[in-house]
Amino acid sequence: MIVDVFSACANRKRTCRLGNLGKLPPKEADYKNIFCIFACASTACEERTRTASERTGYTAMANKLIQTQEQRQQQVQRLSQQQMLQVKLLEMPLTELEESVNAELDDNPALEKAEGEEHHEDETDGRDEREEDFAEQTEREEREEALDKALENIGRDDEMPDAYGAYHPQDNADYEEIVYGDTKSFYDKLKEQMMMENLTDTQKDVMEYLIGSLDDDGYLRKDVESISDELAIYHNIDVTPTQIEEVLYILQGFDPAGIGARSLQECLLLQVERRPESKLKDILQQVVTRQFDAFTKKHWDKIQANLKLSDLQLRTVQEEIRKLNPKPGASMGETMGRNVQQITPDFIIDVDDNNNISFTLNQGKIPQLTISPAFSDMVDTYKNNKENMNRQEKEALLYAKQKIDKAQGFIDAIKQRRHTLYITMKAIIDWQRKFFLDGDESDLKPMILKNIADKTGLDISTISRVSNIKYAQTKWGTFPLRFFFTDSYTTDEGEEFSTRKIKLALKEVIEHEDKHKPFSDEALAKELRKMGFPVARRTVAKYREQLGLSVARLRKE
Repeated sequence: MIVDVFSACANRKRTCRLGNLGKLPPKEADYKNIFCIFACASTACEERTRTASERTGYTAMANKLIQTQEQRQQQVQRLSQQQMLQVKLLEMPLTELEESVNAELDDNPALEKAEGEEHHEDETDGRDEREEDFAEQTEREEREEALDKALENIGRDDEMPDAYGAYHPQDNADYEEIVYGDTKSFYDKLKEQMMMENLTDTQKDVMEYLIGSLDDDGYLRKDVESISDELAIYHNIDVTPTQIEEVLYILQGFDPAGIGARSLQECLLLQVERRPESKLKDILQQVVTRQFDAFTKKHWDKIQANLKLSDLQLRTVQEEIRKLNPKPGASMGETMGRNVQQITPDFIIDVDDNNNISFTLNQGKIPQLTISPAFSDMVDTYKNNKENMNRQEKEALLYAKQKIDKAQGFIDAIKQRRHTLYITMKAIIDWQRKFFLDGDESDLKPMILKNIADKTGLDISTISRVSNIKYAQTKWGTFPLRFFFTDSYTTDEGEEFSTRKIKLALKEVIEHEDKHKPFSDEALAKELRKMGFPVARRTVAKYREQLGLSVARLRKE
Protein backbone atom coordinates (compact mmCIF):
# COMPACT_ATOMS: atom_id res chain seq x y z
CA MET A 1 0.00 0.00 0.00
CA ILE A 2 2.80 2.42 0.91
CA VAL A 3 4.57 1.83 -2.42
CA ASP A 4 1.35 2.46 -4.35
CA VAL A 5 0.66 5.67 -2.50
CA PHE A 6 4.10 7.16 -3.06
CA SER A 7 4.05 6.03 -6.70
CA ALA A 8 0.79 7.89 -7.14
CA CYS A 9 2.33 10.96 -5.58
CA ALA A 10 5.38 10.75 -7.83
CA ASN A 11 3.32 10.35 -10.97
CA ARG A 12 1.33 13.43 -10.14
CA LYS A 13 4.53 15.30 -9.24
CA ARG A 14 3.09 16.23 -5.87
CA THR A 15 4.71 16.64 -2.48
CA CYS A 16 3.17 16.45 0.94
CA ARG A 17 3.16 19.80 2.66
CA LEU A 18 2.88 18.84 6.29
CA GLY A 19 4.70 21.71 7.86
CA ASN A 20 2.41 21.86 10.84
CA LEU A 21 3.47 18.38 11.88
CA GLY A 22 6.77 19.75 13.07
CA LYS A 23 5.00 22.00 15.53
CA LEU A 24 3.19 19.11 17.21
CA PRO A 25 4.36 17.78 20.57
CA PRO A 26 6.96 14.97 20.41
CA LYS A 27 4.37 12.41 21.49
CA GLU A 28 2.29 13.20 18.42
CA ALA A 29 5.17 13.35 15.95
CA ASP A 30 5.23 9.55 15.85
CA TYR A 31 2.22 9.66 13.56
CA LYS A 32 3.98 11.81 10.96
CA ASN A 33 4.78 8.97 8.57
CA ILE A 34 1.37 7.34 8.55
CA PHE A 35 -0.29 10.75 8.36
CA CYS A 36 1.80 11.55 5.31
CA ILE A 37 0.60 8.35 3.66
CA PHE A 38 -3.04 9.25 4.32
CA ALA A 39 -2.53 12.75 2.98
CA CYS A 40 -0.84 11.52 -0.19
CA ALA A 41 -3.48 8.88 -0.78
CA SER A 42 -6.23 11.42 -0.40
CA THR A 43 -4.51 13.91 -2.72
CA ALA A 44 -3.83 11.24 -5.35
CA CYS A 45 -7.45 10.08 -5.34
CA GLU A 46 -9.39 13.33 -5.41
CA GLU A 47 -9.10 16.94 -6.58
CA ARG A 48 -11.08 19.21 -4.31
CA THR A 49 -12.46 22.67 -5.03
CA ARG A 50 -11.45 25.84 -3.27
CA THR A 51 -11.49 25.74 0.53
CA ALA A 52 -14.18 27.38 2.61
CA SER A 53 -11.78 30.17 3.53
CA GLU A 54 -11.71 31.28 -0.12
CA ARG A 55 -15.44 31.79 -0.15
CA THR A 56 -17.15 34.73 1.49
CA GLY A 57 -20.59 36.07 2.30
CA TYR A 58 -23.65 34.31 0.99
CA THR A 59 -21.62 31.89 -1.12
CA ALA A 60 -20.07 30.36 1.98
CA MET A 61 -23.44 30.14 3.73
CA ALA A 62 -25.07 28.51 0.69
CA ASN A 63 -22.27 26.00 0.32
CA LYS A 64 -22.46 25.13 3.99
CA LEU A 65 -26.18 24.49 3.66
CA ILE A 66 -25.62 22.31 0.59
CA GLN A 67 -22.88 20.42 2.40
CA THR A 68 -25.20 19.73 5.36
CA GLN A 69 -27.93 18.47 3.04
CA GLU A 70 -25.47 16.24 1.19
CA GLN A 71 -24.22 14.81 4.47
CA ARG A 72 -27.77 13.97 5.53
CA GLN A 73 -28.42 12.31 2.17
CA GLN A 74 -25.20 10.35 2.51
CA GLN A 75 -26.24 9.25 6.01
CA VAL A 76 -29.57 7.91 4.72
CA GLN A 77 -27.76 6.15 1.88
CA ARG A 78 -25.19 4.71 4.29
CA LEU A 79 -27.91 3.31 6.54
CA SER A 80 -29.58 1.73 3.54
CA GLN A 81 -26.29 0.18 2.47
CA GLN A 82 -25.77 -1.07 6.03
CA GLN A 83 -29.11 -2.84 5.96
CA MET A 84 -28.25 -4.41 2.62
CA LEU A 85 -24.93 -5.60 4.04
CA GLN A 86 -26.68 -7.16 7.04
CA VAL A 87 -29.07 -9.09 4.78
CA LYS A 88 -26.20 -10.19 2.54
CA LEU A 89 -24.12 -11.52 5.44
CA LEU A 90 -27.15 -13.18 7.05
CA GLU A 91 -27.83 -15.22 3.91
CA MET A 92 -24.23 -16.38 3.54
CA PRO A 93 -23.31 -19.92 4.59
CA LEU A 94 -20.45 -20.07 7.05
CA THR A 95 -17.72 -20.89 4.52
CA GLU A 96 -18.75 -18.02 2.27
CA LEU A 97 -18.86 -15.67 5.26
CA GLU A 98 -15.28 -16.62 6.13
CA GLU A 99 -14.22 -15.69 2.58
CA SER A 100 -16.09 -12.39 2.82
CA VAL A 101 -14.37 -11.48 6.09
CA ASN A 102 -10.94 -12.23 4.65
CA ALA A 103 -11.71 -10.16 1.55
CA GLU A 104 -12.81 -7.23 3.70
CA LEU A 105 -9.62 -7.48 5.75
CA ASP A 106 -7.58 -7.28 2.56
CA ASP A 107 -9.60 -4.38 1.16
CA ASN A 108 -9.93 -2.10 4.19
CA PRO A 109 -6.74 -1.13 6.07
CA ALA A 110 -8.82 0.20 8.97
CA LEU A 111 -10.14 -3.31 9.68
CA GLU A 112 -7.75 -5.70 11.40
CA LYS A 113 -7.62 -9.03 13.17
CA ALA A 114 -7.43 -8.55 16.90
CA GLU A 115 -4.38 -10.13 18.48
CA GLY A 116 -3.86 -11.45 21.97
CA GLU A 117 -7.57 -11.82 22.71
CA GLU A 118 -8.74 -14.88 24.59
CA HIS A 119 -10.94 -17.08 22.46
CA HIS A 120 -14.29 -18.17 23.73
CA GLU A 121 -17.18 -20.24 22.53
CA ASP A 122 -20.61 -18.78 21.83
CA GLU A 123 -22.49 -21.40 23.84
CA THR A 124 -25.83 -20.62 25.43
CA ASP A 125 -28.06 -22.33 27.93
CA GLY A 126 -31.22 -20.48 27.02
CA ARG A 127 -30.36 -17.33 28.98
CA ASP A 128 -30.66 -13.96 27.29
CA GLU A 129 -27.67 -12.83 25.30
CA ARG A 130 -25.74 -9.84 26.61
CA GLU A 131 -27.18 -6.64 25.24
CA GLU A 132 -24.18 -4.37 25.84
CA ASP A 133 -22.97 -4.67 22.25
CA PHE A 134 -26.30 -3.57 20.87
CA ALA A 135 -26.63 -0.70 23.32
CA GLU A 136 -23.24 0.51 22.13
CA GLN A 137 -24.39 0.19 18.53
CA THR A 138 -27.51 2.25 19.26
CA GLU A 139 -25.40 4.90 20.94
CA ARG A 140 -23.08 5.01 17.91
CA GLU A 141 -26.02 5.45 15.58
CA GLU A 142 -27.29 8.36 17.66
CA ARG A 143 -23.88 9.99 17.27
CA GLU A 144 -23.72 9.48 13.50
CA GLU A 145 -24.87 12.98 12.60
CA ALA A 146 -22.20 14.51 14.80
CA LEU A 147 -19.56 12.16 13.45
CA ASP A 148 -20.52 12.91 9.87
CA LYS A 149 -20.04 16.64 10.21
CA ALA A 150 -16.78 18.07 8.98
CA LEU A 151 -13.51 18.06 10.83
CA GLU A 152 -14.46 20.17 13.79
CA ASN A 153 -16.61 17.32 15.13
CA ILE A 154 -14.65 14.29 14.00
CA GLY A 155 -14.07 11.87 16.83
CA ARG A 156 -15.81 14.04 19.44
CA ASP A 157 -17.01 11.96 22.42
CA ASP A 158 -16.49 8.87 20.33
CA GLU A 159 -14.07 6.27 21.57
CA MET A 160 -12.99 3.80 18.96
CA PRO A 161 -14.48 0.37 19.70
CA ASP A 162 -12.50 -2.35 21.36
CA ALA A 163 -11.80 -5.61 19.60
CA TYR A 164 -15.07 -7.18 18.56
CA GLY A 165 -15.57 -10.62 20.03
CA ALA A 166 -16.88 -12.37 16.95
CA TYR A 167 -16.60 -16.05 16.12
CA HIS A 168 -13.27 -17.74 16.66
CA PRO A 169 -11.50 -20.73 15.19
CA GLN A 170 -12.29 -24.14 16.64
CA ASP A 171 -9.51 -26.66 16.38
CA ASN A 172 -11.74 -29.46 17.70
CA ALA A 173 -15.16 -28.36 16.55
CA ASP A 174 -17.92 -30.56 17.89
CA TYR A 175 -19.90 -30.80 14.70
CA GLU A 176 -20.11 -33.05 11.68
CA GLU A 177 -19.71 -31.90 8.11
CA ILE A 178 -22.50 -33.56 6.16
CA VAL A 179 -22.78 -33.69 2.40
CA TYR A 180 -25.98 -32.15 1.16
CA GLY A 181 -27.24 -31.01 -2.17
CA ASP A 182 -27.13 -27.25 -2.54
CA THR A 183 -30.69 -26.75 -1.32
CA LYS A 184 -30.43 -23.02 -1.80
CA SER A 185 -30.18 -23.46 -5.54
CA PHE A 186 -33.90 -24.22 -5.70
CA TYR A 187 -34.66 -20.66 -4.67
CA ASP A 188 -31.52 -19.05 -6.09
CA LYS A 189 -32.16 -20.38 -9.59
CA LEU A 190 -35.66 -18.94 -9.53
CA LYS A 191 -34.37 -15.58 -8.30
CA GLU A 192 -31.80 -15.55 -11.08
CA GLN A 193 -34.60 -16.03 -13.59
CA MET A 194 -36.57 -13.28 -11.85
CA MET A 195 -33.74 -10.82 -12.50
CA MET A 196 -34.12 -11.45 -16.23
CA GLU A 197 -37.71 -10.18 -16.15
CA ASN A 198 -38.71 -6.54 -16.54
CA LEU A 199 -40.58 -6.20 -13.25
CA THR A 200 -41.56 -3.18 -11.22
CA ASP A 201 -40.25 -2.88 -7.68
CA THR A 202 -43.61 -4.01 -6.30
CA GLN A 203 -43.71 -6.98 -8.66
CA LYS A 204 -40.20 -7.97 -7.55
CA ASP A 205 -41.31 -7.89 -3.91
CA VAL A 206 -44.33 -10.05 -4.72
CA MET A 207 -42.21 -12.43 -6.81
CA GLU A 208 -39.69 -12.91 -4.01
CA TYR A 209 -42.53 -13.61 -1.58
CA LEU A 210 -44.06 -16.15 -3.95
CA ILE A 211 -40.71 -17.89 -4.44
CA GLY A 212 -40.18 -18.03 -0.68
CA SER A 213 -43.67 -19.49 -0.26
CA LEU A 214 -43.05 -22.50 -2.53
CA ASP A 215 -42.78 -25.86 -0.81
CA ASP A 216 -40.01 -28.37 -1.49
CA ASP A 217 -41.97 -29.83 -4.41
CA GLY A 218 -42.22 -26.42 -6.06
CA TYR A 219 -45.94 -25.95 -5.34
CA LEU A 220 -47.66 -22.82 -4.06
CA ARG A 221 -49.97 -24.14 -1.35
CA LYS A 222 -51.42 -20.74 -0.37
CA ASP A 223 -54.28 -19.04 -2.17
CA VAL A 224 -53.67 -15.58 -3.62
CA GLU A 225 -56.18 -13.98 -1.23
CA SER A 226 -54.16 -15.15 1.79
CA ILE A 227 -50.94 -13.97 0.17
CA SER A 228 -52.50 -10.56 -0.49
CA ASP A 229 -53.43 -10.29 3.20
CA GLU A 230 -49.97 -11.40 4.37
CA LEU A 231 -48.21 -8.89 2.12
CA ALA A 232 -50.42 -6.08 3.39
CA ILE A 233 -50.18 -6.98 7.08
CA TYR A 234 -46.55 -8.03 7.42
CA HIS A 235 -44.80 -6.16 4.61
CA ASN A 236 -47.00 -3.11 3.98
CA ILE A 237 -47.31 -4.12 0.31
CA ASP A 238 -50.78 -3.35 -1.01
CA VAL A 239 -51.54 -5.59 -3.98
CA THR A 240 -54.76 -7.22 -5.12
CA PRO A 241 -55.19 -10.96 -5.71
CA THR A 242 -55.40 -10.17 -9.43
CA GLN A 243 -52.00 -8.46 -9.34
CA ILE A 244 -50.56 -11.46 -7.51
CA GLU A 245 -52.02 -13.75 -10.17
CA GLU A 246 -50.19 -11.72 -12.82
CA VAL A 247 -46.85 -12.19 -11.05
CA LEU A 248 -47.61 -15.86 -10.44
CA TYR A 249 -48.24 -16.29 -14.17
CA ILE A 250 -44.70 -14.98 -14.80
CA LEU A 251 -43.27 -17.33 -12.15
CA GLN A 252 -45.01 -20.29 -13.77
CA GLY A 253 -43.08 -19.50 -16.93
CA PHE A 254 -39.76 -20.16 -15.16
CA ASP A 255 -37.82 -23.39 -15.42
CA PRO A 256 -38.41 -26.15 -14.61
CA ALA A 257 -41.87 -26.38 -16.15
CA GLY A 258 -44.60 -26.81 -13.56
CA ILE A 259 -42.98 -24.61 -10.93
CA GLY A 260 -45.42 -22.43 -8.98
CA ALA A 261 -48.41 -24.70 -9.63
CA ARG A 262 -51.18 -24.81 -7.04
CA SER A 263 -52.24 -28.38 -7.70
CA LEU A 264 -51.05 -31.53 -9.42
CA GLN A 265 -53.45 -30.85 -12.26
CA GLU A 266 -52.09 -27.35 -12.84
CA CYS A 267 -48.51 -28.64 -12.56
CA LEU A 268 -49.02 -31.21 -15.31
CA LEU A 269 -50.97 -28.79 -17.48
CA LEU A 270 -48.19 -26.18 -17.26
CA GLN A 271 -45.76 -28.78 -18.59
CA VAL A 272 -48.06 -29.90 -21.40
CA GLU A 273 -48.66 -26.31 -22.49
CA ARG A 274 -44.95 -25.86 -23.21
CA ARG A 275 -45.00 -28.58 -25.83
CA PRO A 276 -45.16 -27.57 -29.51
CA GLU A 277 -48.59 -27.54 -31.09
CA SER A 278 -49.65 -31.00 -32.26
CA LYS A 279 -52.53 -33.44 -32.05
CA LEU A 280 -50.70 -35.26 -29.26
CA LYS A 281 -50.56 -32.03 -27.25
CA ASP A 282 -54.33 -31.60 -27.67
CA ILE A 283 -54.93 -35.13 -26.39
CA LEU A 284 -52.61 -34.62 -23.40
CA GLN A 285 -54.40 -31.39 -22.51
CA GLN A 286 -57.73 -33.20 -22.53
CA VAL A 287 -56.33 -35.98 -20.34
CA VAL A 288 -55.14 -33.56 -17.62
CA THR A 289 -58.27 -31.37 -17.81
CA ARG A 290 -61.52 -33.04 -18.82
CA GLN A 291 -60.33 -36.58 -18.08
CA PHE A 292 -58.32 -35.75 -14.96
CA ASP A 293 -60.54 -37.65 -12.53
CA ALA A 294 -60.26 -40.81 -14.63
CA PHE A 295 -56.54 -40.18 -15.03
CA THR A 296 -55.90 -40.00 -11.25
CA LYS A 297 -57.75 -43.30 -10.84
CA LYS A 298 -55.86 -44.82 -13.78
CA HIS A 299 -59.06 -45.63 -15.63
CA TRP A 300 -57.27 -45.74 -18.99
CA ASP A 301 -60.03 -47.75 -20.62
CA LYS A 302 -62.48 -44.98 -19.80
CA ILE A 303 -60.07 -42.34 -21.15
CA GLN A 304 -59.58 -44.35 -24.34
CA ALA A 305 -63.32 -44.61 -24.87
CA ASN A 306 -64.07 -40.96 -24.09
CA LEU A 307 -61.33 -39.64 -26.40
CA LYS A 308 -61.80 -42.37 -29.00
CA LEU A 309 -58.13 -43.34 -28.99
CA SER A 310 -56.59 -46.32 -30.73
CA ASP A 311 -54.43 -48.72 -28.74
CA LEU A 312 -51.30 -47.14 -30.26
CA GLN A 313 -52.47 -43.64 -29.40
CA LEU A 314 -53.25 -44.71 -25.84
CA ARG A 315 -49.77 -46.20 -25.35
CA THR A 316 -48.21 -43.03 -26.74
CA VAL A 317 -50.25 -40.89 -24.36
CA GLN A 318 -49.26 -43.07 -21.41
CA GLU A 319 -45.57 -42.81 -22.34
CA GLU A 320 -45.75 -39.02 -22.63
CA ILE A 321 -47.66 -38.69 -19.38
CA ARG A 322 -44.92 -40.63 -17.59
CA LYS A 323 -42.40 -38.03 -18.78
CA LEU A 324 -44.21 -35.28 -16.86
CA ASN A 325 -42.77 -34.33 -13.48
CA PRO A 326 -45.29 -34.17 -10.60
CA LYS A 327 -42.70 -32.59 -8.26
CA PRO A 328 -40.65 -30.02 -10.23
CA GLY A 329 -39.16 -28.51 -7.08
CA ALA A 330 -37.98 -31.79 -5.58
CA SER A 331 -36.13 -32.73 -8.75
CA MET A 332 -34.80 -29.27 -9.48
CA GLY A 333 -31.36 -30.26 -8.28
CA GLU A 334 -31.04 -33.04 -10.84
CA THR A 335 -32.69 -31.20 -13.72
CA MET A 336 -30.65 -28.07 -13.23
CA GLY A 337 -27.30 -29.57 -12.34
CA ARG A 338 -27.38 -28.98 -8.61
CA ASN A 339 -23.92 -29.17 -7.14
CA VAL A 340 -23.21 -31.35 -4.16
CA GLN A 341 -21.19 -29.61 -1.50
CA GLN A 342 -20.36 -29.88 2.17
CA ILE A 343 -22.58 -27.81 4.41
CA THR A 344 -21.66 -27.38 8.05
CA PRO A 345 -24.43 -26.80 10.61
CA ASP A 346 -24.87 -23.27 11.91
CA PHE A 347 -26.00 -24.51 15.33
CA ILE A 348 -24.91 -27.45 17.48
CA ILE A 349 -27.64 -28.39 19.97
CA ASP A 350 -26.96 -30.51 23.06
CA VAL A 351 -29.16 -31.97 25.79
CA ASP A 352 -27.64 -32.95 29.14
CA ASP A 353 -28.79 -35.67 31.54
CA ASN A 354 -31.11 -33.21 33.28
CA ASN A 355 -32.88 -32.33 30.01
CA ASN A 356 -31.28 -28.91 29.87
CA ILE A 357 -30.95 -27.78 26.26
CA SER A 358 -27.97 -25.70 25.18
CA PHE A 359 -26.79 -24.67 21.76
CA THR A 360 -23.65 -23.29 20.22
CA LEU A 361 -23.36 -20.92 17.30
CA ASN A 362 -20.86 -22.50 14.93
CA GLN A 363 -17.79 -20.27 15.12
CA GLY A 364 -16.05 -21.42 11.97
CA LYS A 365 -12.73 -19.75 11.24
CA ILE A 366 -13.78 -16.11 11.52
CA PRO A 367 -11.23 -14.10 13.55
CA GLN A 368 -11.87 -11.38 16.06
CA LEU A 369 -12.20 -8.04 14.30
CA THR A 370 -11.18 -4.61 15.48
CA ILE A 371 -10.49 -1.10 14.21
CA SER A 372 -6.86 -0.49 13.30
CA PRO A 373 -5.09 1.32 16.17
CA ALA A 374 -3.10 3.33 13.62
CA PHE A 375 -6.30 4.80 12.22
CA SER A 376 -8.13 5.34 15.50
CA ASP A 377 -5.08 6.77 17.30
CA MET A 378 -4.47 9.21 14.47
CA VAL A 379 -8.01 10.54 14.69
CA ASP A 380 -7.77 10.85 18.49
CA THR A 381 -4.42 12.61 18.21
CA TYR A 382 -5.35 15.25 15.67
CA LYS A 383 -8.96 15.97 16.55
CA ASN A 384 -7.77 18.68 18.97
CA ASN A 385 -5.35 20.24 16.48
CA LYS A 386 -7.82 21.31 13.78
CA GLU A 387 -6.57 24.90 13.77
CA ASN A 388 -3.06 23.80 12.80
CA MET A 389 -4.11 21.48 9.97
CA ASN A 390 -3.83 22.32 6.29
CA ARG A 391 -6.16 21.09 3.55
CA GLN A 392 -4.24 17.91 2.81
CA GLU A 393 -4.18 16.96 6.47
CA LYS A 394 -7.92 17.47 6.72
CA GLU A 395 -8.47 15.36 3.63
CA ALA A 396 -6.33 12.63 5.16
CA LEU A 397 -8.50 12.67 8.27
CA LEU A 398 -11.63 12.37 6.16
CA TYR A 399 -10.06 9.45 4.30
CA ALA A 400 -9.23 7.74 7.60
CA LYS A 401 -12.72 8.36 8.94
CA GLN A 402 -14.35 6.84 5.84
CA LYS A 403 -12.29 3.69 6.26
CA ILE A 404 -13.09 3.54 9.98
CA ASP A 405 -16.82 3.96 9.31
CA LYS A 406 -16.77 1.20 6.71
CA ALA A 407 -14.87 -1.12 9.05
CA GLN A 408 -17.25 -0.39 11.91
CA GLY A 409 -20.23 -1.00 9.64
CA PHE A 410 -18.84 -4.40 8.70
CA ILE A 411 -18.23 -5.30 12.34
CA ASP A 412 -21.76 -4.23 13.25
CA ALA A 413 -23.22 -6.31 10.40
CA ILE A 414 -21.34 -9.41 11.60
CA LYS A 415 -22.57 -8.70 15.11
CA GLN A 416 -26.16 -8.27 13.95
CA ARG A 417 -25.94 -11.55 12.03
CA ARG A 418 -24.87 -13.33 15.20
CA HIS A 419 -27.68 -11.74 17.20
CA THR A 420 -30.33 -12.63 14.60
CA LEU A 421 -29.22 -16.26 14.42
CA TYR A 422 -29.07 -16.50 18.20
CA ILE A 423 -32.56 -15.23 19.00
CA THR A 424 -34.12 -17.17 16.10
CA MET A 425 -32.64 -20.50 17.20
CA LYS A 426 -33.47 -19.81 20.85
CA ALA A 427 -37.10 -19.11 19.95
CA ILE A 428 -37.35 -22.30 17.88
CA ILE A 429 -35.89 -24.40 20.71
CA ASP A 430 -38.29 -22.86 23.22
CA TRP A 431 -41.24 -23.57 20.92
CA GLN A 432 -40.25 -27.11 19.91
CA ARG A 433 -38.58 -28.12 23.17
CA LYS A 434 -40.22 -31.56 23.30
CA PHE A 435 -38.83 -32.56 19.91
CA PHE A 436 -35.28 -31.63 20.90
CA LEU A 437 -35.64 -33.81 23.99
CA ASP A 438 -37.02 -36.98 22.38
CA GLY A 439 -36.53 -36.55 18.61
CA ASP A 440 -40.11 -37.64 17.87
CA GLU A 441 -41.29 -35.79 14.76
CA SER A 442 -44.90 -36.12 15.88
CA ASP A 443 -44.06 -33.91 18.87
CA LEU A 444 -43.44 -30.91 16.62
CA LYS A 445 -46.03 -28.31 17.60
CA PRO A 446 -47.76 -26.11 15.03
CA MET A 447 -45.32 -23.29 14.31
CA ILE A 448 -45.34 -20.80 11.46
CA LEU A 449 -42.99 -17.97 10.52
CA LYS A 450 -45.20 -15.40 12.21
CA ASN A 451 -44.93 -17.21 15.56
CA ILE A 452 -41.15 -16.88 15.60
CA ALA A 453 -41.28 -13.36 14.17
CA ASP A 454 -43.57 -12.29 17.03
CA LYS A 455 -41.42 -14.07 19.61
CA THR A 456 -38.15 -12.50 18.42
CA GLY A 457 -39.38 -9.12 17.23
CA LEU A 458 -37.78 -9.74 13.84
CA ASP A 459 -39.45 -9.23 10.48
CA ILE A 460 -41.17 -12.30 9.07
CA SER A 461 -39.02 -12.07 5.92
CA THR A 462 -35.89 -12.29 8.09
CA ILE A 463 -37.19 -15.45 9.77
CA SER A 464 -37.98 -16.85 6.33
CA ARG A 465 -34.40 -16.22 5.15
CA VAL A 466 -32.89 -17.85 8.22
CA SER A 467 -35.18 -20.89 8.11
CA ASN A 468 -34.49 -21.54 4.43
CA ILE A 469 -30.69 -21.53 4.56
CA LYS A 470 -29.49 -22.50 8.07
CA TYR A 471 -28.97 -25.95 9.61
CA ALA A 472 -29.07 -27.27 13.15
CA GLN A 473 -27.22 -30.37 14.34
CA THR A 474 -29.03 -32.37 17.01
CA LYS A 475 -28.50 -35.82 18.53
CA TRP A 476 -31.36 -36.96 16.27
CA GLY A 477 -29.76 -35.71 13.09
CA THR A 478 -29.03 -32.49 11.22
CA PHE A 479 -32.05 -30.53 10.00
CA PRO A 480 -32.67 -27.35 8.03
CA LEU A 481 -34.47 -24.88 10.27
CA ARG A 482 -37.53 -24.99 8.01
CA PHE A 483 -38.01 -28.60 9.20
CA PHE A 484 -39.22 -27.29 12.56
CA PHE A 485 -42.03 -25.25 11.00
CA THR A 486 -45.40 -26.95 10.54
CA ASP A 487 -48.95 -25.75 9.90
CA SER A 488 -51.88 -26.43 12.19
CA TYR A 489 -55.26 -28.07 11.77
CA THR A 490 -58.10 -26.71 13.91
CA THR A 491 -61.19 -28.82 14.53
CA ASP A 492 -64.74 -27.48 14.73
CA GLU A 493 -64.38 -27.56 18.51
CA GLY A 494 -61.31 -25.31 18.31
CA GLU A 495 -58.76 -28.01 19.12
CA GLU A 496 -55.45 -27.48 17.30
CA PHE A 497 -53.16 -30.19 15.91
CA SER A 498 -49.94 -30.14 13.94
CA THR A 499 -50.66 -31.13 10.34
CA ARG A 500 -47.39 -33.05 10.36
CA LYS A 501 -48.54 -35.11 13.32
CA ILE A 502 -51.79 -35.96 11.53
CA LYS A 503 -49.92 -36.89 8.35
CA LEU A 504 -47.58 -39.17 10.29
CA ALA A 505 -50.57 -40.89 11.87
CA LEU A 506 -52.25 -41.21 8.47
CA LYS A 507 -49.12 -42.70 6.96
CA GLU A 508 -48.86 -45.19 9.80
CA VAL A 509 -52.48 -46.30 9.35
CA ILE A 510 -51.99 -46.89 5.62
CA GLU A 511 -48.72 -48.76 6.19
CA HIS A 512 -50.43 -51.20 8.57
CA GLU A 513 -53.75 -51.60 6.75
CA ASP A 514 -54.86 -54.86 5.16
CA LYS A 515 -53.45 -54.60 1.63
CA HIS A 516 -56.23 -56.86 0.36
CA LYS A 517 -58.86 -54.52 1.83
CA PRO A 518 -57.27 -51.05 2.02
CA PHE A 519 -59.10 -48.24 3.81
CA SER A 520 -61.13 -45.74 1.83
CA ASP A 521 -60.67 -42.07 2.73
CA GLU A 522 -63.81 -42.22 4.87
CA ALA A 523 -62.48 -45.29 6.67
CA LEU A 524 -59.12 -43.58 7.16
CA ALA A 525 -60.89 -40.61 8.72
CA LYS A 526 -62.63 -42.98 11.17
CA GLU A 527 -59.30 -44.59 12.08
CA LEU A 528 -57.75 -41.18 12.71
CA ARG A 529 -60.69 -40.17 14.88
CA LYS A 530 -60.02 -43.27 16.99
CA MET A 531 -56.45 -42.00 17.42
CA GLY A 532 -57.70 -38.62 18.61
CA PHE A 533 -57.59 -36.69 15.33
CA PRO A 534 -61.15 -35.65 14.37
CA VAL A 535 -60.53 -34.82 10.71
CA ALA A 536 -62.96 -34.85 7.81
CA ARG A 537 -62.77 -37.19 4.81
CA ARG A 538 -61.78 -34.34 2.46
CA THR A 539 -58.92 -33.44 4.82
CA VAL A 540 -57.73 -37.05 4.74
CA ALA A 541 -57.84 -37.01 0.93
CA LYS A 542 -55.83 -33.78 0.87
CA TYR A 543 -53.12 -35.04 3.26
CA ARG A 544 -52.97 -38.42 1.51
CA GLU A 545 -52.28 -36.69 -1.82
CA GLN A 546 -49.63 -34.48 -0.21
CA LEU A 547 -47.94 -37.63 1.11
CA GLY A 548 -47.96 -39.07 -2.40
CA LEU A 549 -50.19 -42.00 -1.39
CA SER A 550 -52.70 -43.48 -3.82
CA VAL A 551 -56.43 -44.02 -3.40
CA ALA A 552 -57.59 -47.30 -1.87
CA ARG A 553 -58.28 -48.98 -5.21
CA LEU A 554 -54.68 -48.47 -6.34
CA ARG A 555 -53.25 -49.61 -2.99
CA LYS A 556 -55.03 -52.94 -3.22
CA GLU A 557 -52.83 -55.97 -3.78
